[in-house]
Amino acid sequence: MTRNRKYLEDVGFSLVAILLSFLLVAVIMLILGYNPIEAYKALFEGAFGSSYSLSLTLSKSVPLIFVGLAVGFALQGGLFNIGGEGQIYIGGFVAAITGLLLSHTIPAFITLPVAVLSGMAGGFLWGGTIGLIKAKLNINEVIVAIMMNYIAQLMTSYFVNGPFIAAKSMTPQTEILPLNLQLPKIIPNTQLTTSLYIALIMCVLYGFVMKRTVFGFEVKAMGNNLHSAATGGIYVARNTVLIMALSGALAAMAGIFEVFGTYGRFIDGFSSGIGFTGIAIAFIGQSTPIGIILASLLFGSLQAGAMQMSMMAGISANINNVIQGLVIVFIATPNIIRFAFGKRRS
Repeated sequence: MTRNRKYLEDVGFSLVAILLSFLLVAVIMLILGYNPIEAYKALFEGAFGSSYSLSLTLSKSVPLIFVGLAVGFALQGGLFNIGGEGQIYIGGFVAAITGLLLSHTIPAFITLPVAVLSGMAGGFLWGGTIGLIKAKLNINEVIVAIMMNYIAQLMTSYFVNGPFIAAKSMTPQTEILPLNLQLPKIIPNTQLTTSLYIALIMCVLYGFVMKRTVFGFEVKAMGNNLHSAATGGIYVARNTVLIMALSGALAAMAGIFEVFGTYGRFIDGFSSGIGFTGIAIAFIGQSTPIGIILASLLFGSLQAGAMQMSMMAGISANINNVIQGLVIVFIATPNIIRFAFGKRRS
């Protein structure tokens, strides 16, 4: 009963944070001379006003779901995977190169799953390395993940600016993937692909693992009290590596399906902060599958509707970044205060 009450309180707090963010931005709009009602109406129409708008919202939400699951899974185990951005690039790049190399000799129905699995393996190893350093050297995973983000971004950038750049291309990107390797569109002539179904399946699998398996119990036990988990016979070091590795594989899926779905190739810098937005998704969604889906839809709708709001209301599309930032601030501040007071009590 206590756990359910705490969960409801957390959900209510997230909703209040979202509402406050929209209200504060509305005040800013009024001060600047814009009509917030018109702006939010245009935002809603741009996100949900037509089948194309809805498909754009869903397509923007899909990678956020994957990264939200990745961060949420690590948080459940008491770990903070801030390395999603790097894992997105590694997963997308490894999958793209695997697909391009195998497409000439192996049928597409074999090449596609092999490419996806290779990208996930890249994210698994990238995240697992962070976990291994944490487990063996006791170096904070946040510091290691930030450094590895830079390595991943710069390394993949080098490859698509050099040895793997598409022929006669002025843009740093790989060759386009064959059409039979690109994910089918759910709605023709939109960016929405079957990766949406895969994201929903992963949400169900995530929920099952956390609620119905021994490993899920161990993960939550580590998140609740690491010392008690170790005393109770849980292999903390092994699980630390495994949690970060699986989290890395989940984040890599965001990059893989952006490459094989939205873009059809690996493009330098394609993520544009998806990995960091996923952190907010996990916190807003309380690391639960349903919460992560809803939070992803919120942020996806903000991204999809921003341009419509700019055209119809005359306000900069960057206002959606302000809304997202305020949501993060309102949710993070009490946690920071709680953490600081907890340290003082200790």
